[in-house]
Amino acid sequence: MASSSTEENGGSRPAGAPAVARQAVLRVLQPAAPTRGVALVLHGGKSQSREPVEARHLSPARMVPFARHLHRAGRKHGLAVWSLRNSVRGWNGAEMTPLQDARWALGQIQEQHPGVPIFLVGHSMGGLTAVCAADQPGVEAVVALAPWLSPGTPVSAVAGRKVLIVHGTRDRWTSPAASQLFARRASAGAASMQYVALKGAGHFMLRKIGLWQTLTTGFVMKAFAESTGADVALPAAFARLLPESAVQVTL
Repeated sequence: MASSSTEENGGSRPAGAPAVARQAVLRVLQPAAPTRGVALVLHGGKSQSREPVEARHLSPARMVPFARHLHRAGRKHGLAVWSLRNSVRGWNGAEMTPLQDARWALGQIQEQHPGVPIFLVGHSMGGLTAVCAADQPGVEAVVALAPWLSPGTPVSAVAGRKVLIVHGTRDRWTSPAASQLFARRASAGAASMQYVALKGAGHFMLRKIGLWQTLTTGFVMKAFAESTGADVALPAAFARLLPESAVQVTL
């Protein structure tokens, strides 16, 4: 069956959520088999901004190749790939607007595919969103790419979840040290916690893009197989890059 892509605008917002200038948008890459799991892809943004997110902006555009890479690997096994375009570009302090958007998207997934496992993939601010949204029902695993974390980022949301954090050692936009600290703080409660340092890579995942994508897709597909029992043949390269017993790896 041929895959298809659909797009959906955000509907009603959670009770008590502040009004935003524009609704979030979901783009769905459908699998070629009945949906057995969903990967939700989350993009980056800014600390403060109420400017609506456009598809042409680099933050959502940067995640398109990751969504397609996941789709190619998972479509025949029943993995749907949902990409969220946030309502506005900013985190916006205590409002945490992208987290509201992600919770809405997760609600849509649960409504359309009740009971399926969900796997979060986020870059930069989207990595922070993924970490904070990990406590939502159905979430099994999180991949945080160059996430925007701080010493105060709560670790409670990833309790019981499988987590992979990947950070370039030359990132000047978000802190590799803060990511390592988060990994150490969260390791006791997470189902698994792995940290990969990409030597010489920066924030925007331009250098070593193949490693960023292989690690992301391999980790999601492994978690998907473990959750669903799907017969997924993981690339040999993934096992070499990230052995199952590895806690911290430098590539």
